[in-house]
Amino acid sequence: MSRDGSAGRSDGLAGWLRGWGPAVSMASRNLRRNRVRTVLAVLGVCIGVLAVAALGIFGNVLALGADDAIGDIGTQVVVSPNNDAGVESLSDADVASIRRAVDGPAVVPLYSDSATVARQGDQTFATVYGVEEPALAYEAAEGRLPERHRQGAILGAGIAEDLDAGAGDTVEIAGSQVRVIAVLVESQTFSPVAPDDAVFLPESAFSADGYAQALVVSDTGAEARAAADAIREAVNAREERVELFELAALVDEINEFFDLLSTFLLGLGAISLVVAGVSILNVMLMSTVERRQEIGVMRAVGVTRRDVLRVLLAEAGLIGAAGAAAGTLLTVLLVAGLVLATSAVDAALVIDRTNAYYLLLALVFGVGVGIVSGAYPAWKAANERPVEALRS
Repeated sequence: MSRDGSAGRSDGLAGWLRGWGPAVSMASRNLRRNRVRTVLAVLGVCIGVLAVAALGIFGNVLALGADDAIGDIGTQVVVSPNNDAGVESLSDADVASIRRAVDGPAVVPLYSDSATVARQGDQTFATVYGVEEPALAYEAAEGRLPERHRQGAILGAGIAEDLDAGAGDTVEIAGSQVRVIAVLVESQTFSPVAPDDAVFLPESAFSADGYAQALVVSDTGAEARAAADAIREAVNAREERVELFELAALVDEINEFFDLLSTFLLGLGAISLVVAGVSILNVMLMSTVERRQEIGVMRAVGVTRRDVLRVLLAEAGLIGAAGAAAGTLLTVLLVAGLVLATSAVDAALVIDRTNAYYLLLALVFGVGVGIVSGAYPAWKAANERPVEALRS
């Protein structure tokens, strides 16, 4: 019993698929009979698909560029004493509480001061930090960061450029000659702790009673958010001793903005596709009116409603597919031309694989618009009585 049922379903599916071959062939001949109208309908879909794909890709490139520009700021949390509560510095007990709370991310406490840094007649004013384990938070472009900072100075990229100093040189900090042991990689972060315009000395160079800040460095934004929540619960359990600058929250807001921008741009492009859909609807309605007698003859000689429906849907689908393919190709050419003509656009961002989603979305949307727009005219023509069609 089940074997016969399976065979019947198989034959039915094969017959259904075979029916689309002649339908597509006849639909392509019908479209060639009125080339101007067909080309205009295809052009409408092409423009709509171009708008959806291009605006989607441009929005995504902006988001990727912003994400690349802000770097890893979402992985850092800056903990500072709450001056409003009368806390002027972070004690060793505070730092220990922070380390216990985060349980994983690196915690780098910092002393802070300011001083004049000079070399060979050039001088600049810089923030001076005292740090014991700089390698936990920073990377060196020149020299090597020690596991324990005991002597020497570490220069930020901006200070090193201003003074034309590198690893092995000597700089004067607050009147004392100090050898430079490393220069940091240029920072891509936005943070109260700005390493580019700072100098890092050993903790022993400071005589302050407590730390000015503590930097919590995580591997991911999610880990940074969890660390920030844990610090609030542990350190601020009884009183608001510390303030947190949670960079992951800033990144989330930026990402939400660009998601909204991408959605808005896609909406603008979708309007063009809706207009194209109306154009296809008009073409198909006009086509069915003009071919009313032809459809009546087809029905009178035994062509089924399903076959008529197939032919007309195939026509609409071919218009949508041709317009979608042309629009997708034009989008690729447009984006490639933009990359070649504008040096400000990073080619790596344009060829990012996430942009393929917008090409695929526009392609599917274009074909779908064609089929949906042709559905009503096809249904109307297939269900008209042959006698009424021939009488007209």
